[in-house]
Amino acid sequence: MDSSKNAGSSLDSLMSSFNARVLQLQELVIARNMYPASSIADLSAIDAAVTAMELQVQAIKDRFREETEAIPKTKKLINASLQQQKKLQNMSFHIPSQMADRMTLSNSETSRSLFPEFSGQDSASFEALKHDVEPAALPKEKKGRSSPPPMWFVTGSELDSLSSYMRGRLTLEKVNAAITDMASYAEANAQLIAAPNKKISENLWKKVLEIRDIAAMEGIKGKHFFLEADIKGPSLKLDNTGKAILTVLRHLGRFNESRVGHHRVFILHKPH
Repeated sequence: MDSSKNAGSSLDSLMSSFNARVLQLQELVIARNMYPASSIADLSAIDAAVTAMELQVQAIKDRFREETEAIPKTKKLINASLQQQKKLQNMSFHIPSQMADRMTLSNSETSRSLFPEFSGQDSASFEALKHDVEPAALPKEKKGRSSPPPMWFVTGSELDSLSSYMRGRLTLEKVNAAITDMASYAEANAQLIAAPNKKISENLWKKVLEIRDIAAMEGIKGKHFFLEADIKGPSLKLDNTGKAILTVLRHLGRFNESRVGHHRVFILHKPH
């Protein structure tokens, strides 16, 4: 008797589920008839608009990230500019009054070259002013060093005279190629030291001021030198081979080192 009741109950449950499924299918058919296939185009347009908005939001996020990453660089640039401004103010404070007058005259000459339409009417007064100032004319800018940096190449006998521990696997070609690189570094610094200020680009001002200060120091003045930061190849690099080459060349008297602030300075020697 109980089994027959359970069976009847299960059948009723199955029928109820079947009827519910039929009702759902009927509702789906009605919904399909209410929203024909033409509405799919509208849904596609909405989807495209949403996708475009998502891309715009992602682009905004990327731009915001780039701007955030640029903030530290901007702060460094501002600090460097402030330091440069202080240096220029200090230099201006120590310029003699006569030098300031000559600078004013130089600015007048620049104005005449930029605005030639005014040069004719002011020619007489300008010439008189120039003659008045001529006795205190500006000193000529320093010329570049007359002699190139020394390239004192190593001979085979010199290299062979070194202990095998110091020489290692170095060849004469590698060592002398490094000497050529060192001369090129020193020549680049010499050109920066002798370059007119107006021809120095803004991104080089910090280095130029540093190497000019170094070039004026006792023991370095009048000599060719380069900094450790200048060593960037192509033959001489700050790897194990490059360090071994520097050790050999120092031992053979091709240069001596000096520490100036945080810089390691290499001063080239001429042949004896």
